[in-house]
Amino acid sequence: MTAIPDTMRAGVLTAVRTIELKERPVPTVRPDEVLVRVAAVGVCGSDVHYYQEGRIGLHIVDQPLVLGHELSGRIVAVGEEVPDARVGERVAVEPQRPCRVCPQCKSGSYNLCPHMEFYGTPPVDGAFCDYVTIPADFAHPVPDSVSDEAAALMEPLSVAIWAARKAGIEPGSRVLITGSGPIGVVTVQTALAFGAAEVIVSDPAPERREWARRFGATTVDPARESLAGLDVDACIDASGAAPAIRSGIEAIRPGGTLVLVGTGVDEITLPLPVLQNRELNVTGVYRYRDTWPTAVHLVASGKVDLDSLVTGRFPLQAAEDALRSGETPESLKSVVQLSQD
Repeated sequence: MTAIPDTMRAGVLTAVRTIELKERPVPTVRPDEVLVRVAAVGVCGSDVHYYQEGRIGLHIVDQPLVLGHELSGRIVAVGEEVPDARVGERVAVEPQRPCRVCPQCKSGSYNLCPHMEFYGTPPVDGAFCDYVTIPADFAHPVPDSVSDEAAALMEPLSVAIWAARKAGIEPGSRVLITGSGPIGVVTVQTALAFGAAEVIVSDPAPERREWARRFGATTVDPARESLAGLDVDACIDASGAAPAIRSGIEAIRPGGTLVLVGTGVDEITLPLPVLQNRELNVTGVYRYRDTWPTAVHLVASGKVDLDSLVTGRFPLQAAEDALRSGETPESLKSVVQLSQD
């Protein structure tokens, strides 16, 4: 095992559309934590929002911030409460630190912890750097058959798993997904892995629809076809676009479910008579909880293919290029590569 240095590289957001490579101290490991040498970090839409606009809703970047929360790596040191045997493990990191003592945490809903510290969300630094610390139980071991990139992308897969659970997807379900970006595409795979009989994807971009078809979805161009009357059991919105949400509601059968995953406008107008008269269930997805064991199984068993999502690879010093790569419709998922051991 390589000796741990005193300092590390970090890609720091210092202003809107400005990432600077800086030298920072390697973080100190707390007793219940592990130190992870980062191998790969996926670029998320939230990273792009912070890079382009300096904020997402109420989360405002008002000081230098390290972005990145989709990551994998190898444990290189452990705190005094963690077994030494964990050193050397390859892990997928669940990038959050709940307080564990609030009512939400104690009820099991730790993703709703009001004191949550989440990677790459102001003021908490993320993973565009060589080393991170995380509570030991949030560093999930992955088998050697799973690549570093796939291990990193278990974070967006976890979003999809949580959305599928909230949607009540089971064998035989019919599901509509609005939006065919990275989350939409991985949700296609997850819905099918959960047993969905049919997954329909609506997206105005032909390149995005093609990605969805590759993974087994039927696709719809919303500019040409109406979604009304599809009578799906659930609609999962992965776009955050008001027109997609409204049209998705029209596609849900009575008693079905709308799951809001995408982030977009803060307020939209909804057809209340449709929601009321069909007794539709409307719920949001805020990150995830207890999803990594399922994610590891789905990837290791081949039921979900994350490696095929990667369309761009960048070194840390080119993190800005990675953040801009999604501007082309052919791009699906970019990854920042760090250590390779």
